[in-house]
Amino acid sequence: MKKIIIASFLVLGLVKVSAQNVTLNVRLQPIQTLVVNNAQKVVNLDYVTKDDYKNGVSSTNTDHLNIYSTGGFQVKVKSATSALNNTASGKNIEANSIGIKATAGSDAITGAQYSQNVKLSATETTLVTSTTGGVDKKISIEYQGAGADAYLNNYVAGQNPTVYTTELTYTIVSQ
Repeated sequence: MKKIIIASFLVLGLVKVSAQNVTLNVRLQPIQTLVVNNAQKVVNLDYVTKDDYKNGVSSTNTDHLNIYSTGGFQVKVKSATSALNNTASGKNIEANSIGIKATAGSDAITGAQYSQNVKLSATETTLVTSTTGGVDKKISIEYQGAGADAYLNNYVAGQNPTVYTTELTYTIVSQ
């Protein structure tokens, strides 16, 4: 038995233990996506009554934007042009006569700041700011057309309705 124990010490004493190190990195890249609700890709501000021209009209689009962000972000909006155009008549309505109001949607972004009275512009304007990210967070947008009879002389005879159009671009950027 003594021989087995001595032989075990000799074998174990001759075995060298070797170790290797590995560096493990978790590398995170920023990801932001913004998707406009497919059912709300066209927004109409309809002026139908005398009160519509007097008071203005609005269109509330609940859960209009869907956000995914790996960290803090800003959502911005801009118009393709500084004026909404009626191509048939060549007449325009200034884009800054349209207001945009952002609010929390059904799945809100924790701690986000929402702009309440943004005037549409051909320059990007910040609508939402958040220091934290989120998955499938919702933002509701209300579009507000001018009141005070601002569009009274923009109807074109023979067009029913007279339509003024611009394209809006929403962007999301990390911060």
